[in-house]
Amino acid sequence: MKSISFLVILLILISSFRYGQAQSYKPGEKATYSIQYGIINSGIGSLEVKIDTIDGKVVWHEKFFARTTGLADAIFKVIDIYEVYIDPVTELPVRSIRNIHEGRYRRYNVVTFDHTTRSDSAILYSDLTGTHIAPKGIHDIISCFYFFRNHILPDGGKLKKGDIVELTTWFTDQLYPIRLRFVGMEDVKIKGGKIKCYKFNPVTEVGRLFKTEEDVSFWFSADKNFLPVKIRFDIFVGAFMVELVSYEGLVAPLEIKKK
Repeated sequence: MKSISFLVILLILISSFRYGQAQSYKPGEKATYSIQYGIINSGIGSLEVKIDTIDGKVVWHEKFFARTTGLADAIFKVIDIYEVYIDPVTELPVRSIRNIHEGRYRRYNVVTFDHTTRSDSAILYSDLTGTHIAPKGIHDIISCFYFFRNHILPDGGKLKKGDIVELTTWFTDQLYPIRLRFVGMEDVKIKGGKIKCYKFNPVTEVGRLFKTEEDVSFWFSADKNFLPVKIRFDIFVGAFMVELVSYEGLVAPLEIKKK
């Protein structure tokens, strides 16, 4: 364990020098969220980063977990787990796992990423759909989220209202473009005070779930962590709110304006 820890510290330093900036997150970070539908507490979720190994190589294991609780769990049970193992130096995914349990629907999929065999593209192998060729530097949906925190948000001060950040990811065994429209700065209330945040609207597809392209909103702390503080989903049948309730292992103290 000591040798692994030393190697990880070395990789963090190499990564910082390579990109010319400090990390916005690190292994040991964990954020926990409440999920509400209207005034009803309907679930819990978490984002976590740990140190792990794959084929004897040190990787960072990034995991998203969400599940229903209480009445919502009794009516329609949901347990969603998304995991990705990334190279700490390149921050690119090595392996991703999607484990979905929504009512009677089940889906388990492992995707392996090869970023080195081809010079102009990446090779992906899915245990459900086989081999795919994707653009060089392709991200998984979760590694993309952490890349956004580590490389896009540190330059958030340069963004203007209406600017769009575009990222291409691999999700559900296909290319999945993400477009995030910058809305501006807002204070978000949490227990103990307020946090100044960057607000983005992921451009959503109008149709079965959403009425407009702006029915999902993300708020990230405007400090050294760029931690997701709040998410809101407005759908045809109401609104879901995801709010930060606890956190640990951040790279810097969360900047909270006391009440």
